[in-house]
Amino acid sequence: MNKRETLKQQEILSVAHHDFNRGLNSYAFFKVNDHSVEKDLVQETFLKTWKYLVRGGKIDTLKAFLYHVLNNLIVDEYRKHKTISLDTLTENGFEPSVDQTESKRFINVIDGKVILLMIPRLPDTYKKIMHMRFVQDLSLKEISLITGQTRNSIAVKIHRGIEKLKVLYGAHAIT
Repeated sequence: MNKRETLKQQEILSVAHHDFNRGLNSYAFFKVNDHSVEKDLVQETFLKTWKYLVRGGKIDTLKAFLYHVLNNLIVDEYRKHKTISLDTLTENGFEPSVDQTESKRFINVIDGKVILLMIPRLPDTYKKIMHMRFVQDLSLKEISLITGQTRNSIAVKIHRGIEKLKVLYGAHAIT
């Protein structure tokens, strides 16, 4: 590339900077919502465009090319893994808390496992049906087909079995 071509490209890029800088900055700020990052992205856009021109690249529509480069840089910025320290978060007013719903869910899972272990302690009339319903996860219809009993009697036995499990669990919680 000779000196005349270099001067011509510098002039083209200077005019483009003058014409499109404000629009590129607005677009970048709209996407990243941070003035310092927005300015860095726009500068990087013009730098990459300059490097492309110096390597002998051909640009048909400069404005479209600049926005395309800027958009790619914005996507790269989004994809960056951003780490924020807990100290920075607490300085900005963030208060970490324990998620009560998660701990309650964990307790429910543990309690459910304890109750499943108590099914063998039930009387024989409830043991088989409770095992089918809560361990094998069968529906009332499936249990009734297997046992030959009506759905209503299965539902009553499940209800009574649950009541007996509550009593067993209450006795277990005391000991």
